[in-house]
Amino acid sequence: MKTKLVRIGNSRGVRIPKLLLQEAGLEDEVRLRVVEGGIVIEAERDSRTGWAEAALVVRAAGDDELLDEMVSTRFDDTEWEW
Repeated sequence: MKTKLVRIGNSRGVRIPKLLLQEAGLEDEVRLRVVEGGIVIEAERDSRTGWAEAALVVRAAGDDELLDEMVSTRFDDTEWEW
């Protein structure tokens, strides 16, 4: 689709048809980023979207154990009460 940039104060904008916005899943807030030769408009998503599902996959694969052994510290030995 070809369109023109419109002047909005000191900035420029693009009118995006409602059907394109719906198809792309864009609502009130979007993220803009520059790529070579253009600008990408993406839906703003919570930075932790998908973490819970990913953790379940890791757990199911049995790959959710600590990488190193637990090492006690002075705090553990003298200040912590169980």
